[in-house]
Amino acid sequence: MDGMDAGSRGVTPSPPSGRSCNPVRENPVILSTRNRMNLEFDEEQGILRQTVREFAEAEIAPHSMEWDEAQRFPLEIVPKLAELGIMGVIFPPELGGSGLTHIDNVIVVEELARVDGSIALFVSAHNSLCTSHIFMAGNEEQRRRFVPPLASGAKIGAWGLTESGAGSDAGGTQTTAVKDGNHYVLNGSKNFITNASIADIFVLMAVTTKGAGSRGISAFIIEKGTPGFSAGKKENKLGLRASDTASVILEECRIPRENLLGKEGQGFVDSLRVLDGGRISIAALAVGMAQGAYEASLRYAKERKQFGKRIAEFQAIQFKLADMATEIEAARLLTLKAADLKHRAVRSTKESSMAKLLSAEVAVRVANEAVQIHGGYGFIKDFPVEKYYRDVKLCTIGEGTSEIQRMVIARQILE
Repeated sequence: MDGMDAGSRGVTPSPPSGRSCNPVRENPVILSTRNRMNLEFDEEQGILRQTVREFAEAEIAPHSMEWDEAQRFPLEIVPKLAELGIMGVIFPPELGGSGLTHIDNVIVVEELARVDGSIALFVSAHNSLCTSHIFMAGNEEQRRRFVPPLASGAKIGAWGLTESGAGSDAGGTQTTAVKDGNHYVLNGSKNFITNASIADIFVLMAVTTKGAGSRGISAFIIEKGTPGFSAGKKENKLGLRASDTASVILEECRIPRENLLGKEGQGFVDSLRVLDGGRISIAALAVGMAQGAYEASLRYAKERKQFGKRIAEFQAIQFKLADMATEIEAARLLTLKAADLKHRAVRSTKESSMAKLLSAEVAVRVANEAVQIHGGYGFIKDFPVEKYYRDVKLCTIGEGTSEIQRMVIARQILE
């Protein structure tokens, strides 16, 4: 039995003669590794957070409930987001982007979601799904043609994998793409597509080889206005109602072969890579909404009086607030870890799914407790927690349900 086995069974092995019992103090490499860990944002990230927070509170917060009630995405906000560089956060300046990191993207999405999840979801789908897929899998010509207008905010992006019969089982895609000379002809439909009614550039998946399962699915770039392509029914949703969600319909939609994105048959595999980043954004979305619900509850608890004192003085409320704050911080740290891996081009499938799973579940619990703290006032639209309560649930469903995340995590840890 070697020393590692002994230690793993609770037996402390004796150090070799003349050696210290504290390898950290004696090993400069370990000391150096420890010194690299930094859980604080740097000055530029702090400025980014403050800038986006001030923007969200000034430009979004006053209109949030109005947009929600009207179920209208405010297109007038897009040029303002673009001016801040939010429409191309993670893409290089030479392609019109801001050249920031995936950690910066988490900061942006969280701060937007803290005020309004619908606007954050719009940004997430645009950046982390549509534009990211083109940037990741596209050839040089596709990158030069499509990424700059998306990253600059001149064009809006949407991404479509889900169908009426292919939700969690995305491999069951029925939309087809058939070669016809120098074109592909697409037929089918996609469901629950964020930005579908307002987008200019779409990345959609379709079957190019029947019977090949997920290996027969390819990705295509389709521009708004292409004959045979249209947005379908706009969904009437429980929450995130200002976010545009609709189906897209393809009827003999003819696109040039150069609009094939990546290799034929590689679309689903590339989609899984895209979803690693997308799930980090959804985790940030969940953390931001949870933070907003928590802050609203904290304010309310300090103001609301019952039995002659503020409800924040009651231990039952204190414990709720303590649990909310703790879980949010844990979710945030896991999300940032996944973002850091993504930024360093380290495979983050497990961490992205963990972050998405934990953050989504935490957001639901926090929003539930926020309504409980508010009591009857939490059930009416005059207080913000009612909206957070409705909005957060999507995070446990979109871009892979919580159950799918557990399946992904299980596969990773059992490899």
